[in-house]
Amino acid sequence: MTLDIEAIRADFPILERRLPNGKQLVYFDNAATSQKPQCVIDAMTHFYEAYNSNAHRSNHTLADEATTALENARDRIASYFGTSPDQLIYTSGATEAINLVAYAWARENLGDGDVIVLTEMEHHADIVPWQQLSIEKGVEVRYVPIDIESFTLDMNALEVAVADASLVCVVHTSNVLGVRNPIENIIEMSHAAGARILLDCAQGAPHERIDFDSMGADFVAISAHKMAGPTGIGCLLVKPDAMEQMSPFMTGGLVIKTVSTEGTTFQEGHAMFETGTPRIAEAIGWGAAVEWLDQFDMMEVHEHINEIASWTAMQMREIPGISIYGEPEREDSSGAVSFLHESIQSQDLALLLDEGGFAVRTGHHCAQPLMDALGVPSTNRASFWIYNTMAEAEAFVAYLLYVVERFS
Repeated sequence: MTLDIEAIRADFPILERRLPNGKQLVYFDNAATSQKPQCVIDAMTHFYEAYNSNAHRSNHTLADEATTALENARDRIASYFGTSPDQLIYTSGATEAINLVAYAWARENLGDGDVIVLTEMEHHADIVPWQQLSIEKGVEVRYVPIDIESFTLDMNALEVAVADASLVCVVHTSNVLGVRNPIENIIEMSHAAGARILLDCAQGAPHERIDFDSMGADFVAISAHKMAGPTGIGCLLVKPDAMEQMSPFMTGGLVIKTVSTEGTTFQEGHAMFETGTPRIAEAIGWGAAVEWLDQFDMMEVHEHINEIASWTAMQMREIPGISIYGEPEREDSSGAVSFLHESIQSQDLALLLDEGGFAVRTGHHCAQPLMDALGVPSTNRASFWIYNTMAEAEAFVAYLLYVVERFS
């Protein structure tokens, strides 16, 4: 199957947008959030128009339809990620999924003397919960450094760090560098040391097919909005034996079997962790998104994205004063190109690019320890996805060169 990029672009109405200054939008901020195809927008709109109701509660027609749609979406999403619906817990996104591991599993199973291994690449969502746990429970937190020359993890340091660890938390793909970590080796290494492993796949899931059961991780955190789905929903995929070690994180309605003045008994499995009104419309939208993605060979998607990112990075390296952080030319790179100019401040550069219609990310990308390791306060980042084109990349490079020549 060869990707028909123009047909793909036609599925995304926002790509026709012109900015207030009349410039055609060129959206290169996909690592922050992807755009949504019309089928996702339609599925969520249809829910609100036709059968909006709460799920798992009432016995009228609309409630039955909402419940069925919610659980059908769970089935579809779980299947897409190569696992069973029983192993998928709906969350608000990858951040809540990681916190769910911290509160529902780690606080029940770890304490003084236990070790949690992180890396300098981690998003703040995979750092702060463990720092808080260290304060509360006395666990030791270790950080595996990156090799500044290759922009990859120091695997020798990781092997030493995990030797007596209880939990290893690793980002599948860096949101700053675009590098895909050798997760297969890290999972094997962690389990050999007797540690459970949590993967932050927020950036990995939009670029490759995550097969949870075969990959062997204990926990996987995913966000819908980076892979054509809506904001406000994600999931935690959990191995059955790990789920058995978890206790309720948030409590209230739906997670309970019985409540009396004497106490409460809880549901089992994923139902124990989904309290309150479910994210019904969001789940329906995510289900539509994975159904849309399922038509594509994700290896072809990756190759398309990588080709654009590789070419863009190579051209940008020729622009005076531009430095690239990472190696977007690598075959396993996920399409993120982080860069800085030596004299144009990153926020100013982003605003200048926006004047040309180009949407890029600026800042520390919720990865300040990585910024510290790189020796910079922030970067600009252009990140590409399935609907981006080489023509857009060529226009971007030409406009960036124009900005640098005029303002540096």
